Amino acid sequence: MLAKGLTALAFSLAVGFAVAPLAAHAQPPAPPRTGYKAPLAADGHPDLQGVWTSATVTRLERNPRWGAQLALTDAQTRKIEGQVKAQIDLGNKPTDPSAKVTDLPADCSGGRGTNCNYNAAWTDPGSVVMRVNGQPRNGFITSTPDGRVPMRKDVKVAAFGQRTLKPGESPSDNPETRALGERCLLSFGNSSGPVMLPGLYNNTYQFVQTKDQVVIDVEMVHDARIVRMNATGHIPASVRPWMGDSIGHWEGDSLVVETTNFHPEQVFRGASEHLKVTERFTRTGKDRLHYAFWVEDSTVFAQPWGGEYEFSRITGQVYEYACHEGNYGLVGILQGAREEDRTGHKTAPTNIDQKAKPAEDDGEG
Repeated sequence: MLAKGLTALAFSLAVGFAVAPLAAHAQPPAPPRTGYKAPLAADGHPDLQGVWTSATVTRLERNPRWGAQLALTDAQTRKIEGQVKAQIDLGNKPTDPSAKVTDLPADCSGGRGTNCNYNAAWTDPGSVVMRVNGQPRNGFITSTPDGRVPMRKDVKVAAFGQRTLKPGESPSDNPETRALGERCLLSFGNSSGPVMLPGLYNNTYQFVQTKDQVVIDVEMVHDARIVRMNATGHIPASVRPWMGDSIGHWEGDSLVVETTNFHPEQVFRGASEHLKVTERFTRTGKDRLHYAFWVEDSTVFAQPWGGEYEFSRITGQVYEYACHEGNYGLVGILQGAREEDRTGHKTAPTNIDQKAKPAEDDGEG
């Protein structure tokens, strides 16, 4: 898969791009100073290669109940991780074959999904609180006092994770109106990024590094993020690939990546075509990779914002995400919608409620 991604990139690299150079004002959080000196890869820069995971119970935004508290105490951390372990242990117990869906609230992986469509056996969101330089965190965002995304008050966007449909459209009208993950086009949530965020499962990444490209193979929906190294500028604004156009350079021991030109169907917190994300990847330990991000889009966000977390190294490899091979979910959804059209009898909501409460993406607890 990676070989195909690199081969496909070769043609595009032959094209010259004449646009403005990288902006220097976007500043993700600096990595902690741990004194660790990473080994060098063949390109002469710190070796980021290998398989990493972002699995954690911590999420992008801080739960409002924590207020301005970014770091958790040891007692709070033990409580959260203990609750997660108890939930996992309960989910691993044999299920009474005569039990009904309504009898299984504890097996629904933290209440995610409807009628236990994802029980704990099928999910792997992580079991520990995210730590940055050993400090347990209750959210990734560090740039705002409350650890929340600073949305503009005068701009209305669709609920988190939902696309804005044209007037009169329903999400089950055709395959093109369904979510990108259901169509196997892009990862669920924002696993592939940018910003790269952990999700309900498949939080594994493989980094492959050369002097000309860095490729990040994402387990979720087999995305392959390609970073063009030392480019003079971005591709024309009329070209908008999935995951945007990422160009990178080294600043000391950190790989800095700037991404623009996101695909218009790729939704990230309601951002517009003006979205720009700057990321910084830094080895801070033998098995730790510090990840920092900075988000800019003045048409949607009240101010630029950013944060940080750490990947952990794991053994093994990234396995293929086969997506719809043998999975008839999308076919069933569309067939059900056509039956509703034929009979006029609606068995489930088919219109996206733009006023619905955004899906939970808070810090644990």
